Amino acid sequence: MKTVLAQLKQYKKDTFLTVGFTTLEVIMEVLLPFITALIIDNGLEQSNMSAIIKYGILMLVMALVSLFSGAMAGKYAASASSGFACNLRESMYVRVQDYSFSNIDKFSTAGLVTRMTTDVTNVQNAFQMIIRIAVRAPLMLIFSMIMCFLINRSLSLVFLAALCFLAVILAVIMKKATGVFQEVFDRYDDLNASVQENVTAIRVVKAYVREDHENKKFRKAAEHLYRLFVKAESLLAVNNPVMMLVVYGCITAVSWFGAQYIVAGSMSTGDITSLFSYIMSVMMSLMMLSMIFVMVTMSAASIRRISEVLNEKPELHDPADPITEVADGSIDFDHVSFAYKHGSGEDTLEDIDLHIRSGETIGIIGGTGCGKSSLVNLISRLYDASAGTVKVGGRDVKEYDMEVLRNEVSVVLQKNVLFSGTILDNLRWGNENASEEECEAACRAACASEFIERLPDKYNTWIERGGSNVSGGQKHRLCIARALLKKPKVLILDDSTSAVDTATDAKIREAFRQVIPGTTKIIIAQRVSSVEEADRILVLDDGKINGFDTHEHLLENNEIYRDIYESQTQGGGDFDHAA
Repeated sequence: MKTVLAQLKQYKKDTFLTVGFTTLEVIMEVLLPFITALIIDNGLEQSNMSAIIKYGILMLVMALVSLFSGAMAGKYAASASSGFACNLRESMYVRVQDYSFSNIDKFSTAGLVTRMTTDVTNVQNAFQMIIRIAVRAPLMLIFSMIMCFLINRSLSLVFLAALCFLAVILAVIMKKATGVFQEVFDRYDDLNASVQENVTAIRVVKAYVREDHENKKFRKAAEHLYRLFVKAESLLAVNNPVMMLVVYGCITAVSWFGAQYIVAGSMSTGDITSLFSYIMSVMMSLMMLSMIFVMVTMSAASIRRISEVLNEKPELHDPADPITEVADGSIDFDHVSFAYKHGSGEDTLEDIDLHIRSGETIGIIGGTGCGKSSLVNLISRLYDASAGTVKVGGRDVKEYDMEVLRNEVSVVLQKNVLFSGTILDNLRWGNENASEEECEAACRAACASEFIERLPDKYNTWIERGGSNVSGGQKHRLCIARALLKKPKVLILDDSTSAVDTATDAKIREAFRQVIPGTTKIIIAQRVSSVEEADRILVLDDGKINGFDTHEHLLENNEIYRDIYESQTQGGGDFDHAA
């Protein structure tokens, strides 16, 4: 709760103004029945017209003050709650940007989306209700009770008994409903994940005619969510009949005992009239409190989920005095081991001892799951090694400012994406100040210019979200061009040429030799043809180094590499070595 409320920030003033105006509104409303009693007792019953006018004008002024206060309270409540929600979303979004890959792995994409949308909306509504109604209802309840005690202490005991009874019932309901709502929001994550998966892969769904299967899967998730909501709302539904029981019980008790007091002469007509007004105020306050109870119960689970995101500490940090310059593109792995889950005992990489000279072209090949992507992710410090040291430019990657390191170690990831915007907008992710001429040069090196020039708008062609309006090969080439614009000391291609034909692949490698000869190039590939011209080739097998040498030497001395080469040259296609 404290973590979430800390995001109120600049909207604290609006919150306090809401509370202030609400308090003034309540005071005016509480005093109105008291003035009504004075009009009845001192004006109507005594036929005193001047008293009626005096108290009537006072009531009018108080009513206007109450209306103005209510309007201002509503205005500032809307401002505070909307601003609070805006800050929450921004803070979560910023925190996610600071996450390392290992932090992101703890949350599903759909879960993060649900937290930033549905959960924040729940908290926003609850907060608005709390600063408005949750202030108004208790104050109205307290002030009305005070006035009731001033009128008749004995009758006021009825309300105290009602409050105690209601508090016990609501506490029991809230305890049971909170757990159900927690499960509800977890199922929201699953539902969003299903929608996201379907929309992303809609072409595959249609290609395999699996619309019915996907509909059934979604219907199952939706029905599960429906059953949970019914269960939760059924618990909360008990709240309303309990409230009505308390309200009608209080009215009956006050009517019975009040009539006796009037007959006995211990209460006036004005007193019983104002008392009934206060009864309704007390009951309305109780109804409001029950509404707040429902909203708070729903938002409690949302608050916990939002707090999880805000309290998650990024596992990767810049050092206290970071290095801000990478000397060269040399890379050293000193007995490095790595596991995605620390302490699991399941190492993805084991005892990697590897030394790459600056400017070398290194090929990496191996079967699926052998640790190729994990290895290169350690170079740009997307993850930290579990054991050993990774060095770039002769210094431990943990000593660098991460922004500096990642600018100098440019990675074209296996699942790189394009963003909605023009081709130039996407290219300038590599260098936001790059001129159009620099962008064109990078595209020529990546063999992307040949298809860009055929487009009607050329470099101003609009790219849809995710790059859905370009082919896989075109997307990869644009991503390579984007990486080249960073002018890095190390360029890593994580299976980034798999979607292009071998001729284009060869052109890209030739361009690299001419355009960035001093840059260390690491090429992960499934095709031997993509790496055979590299200075040295690293063969990985089950997270270990199986070979590291030139193409010719590996053919002679490395069984795995030879098997891959022969399978591909004999028409077997890409080889996926079975560990």
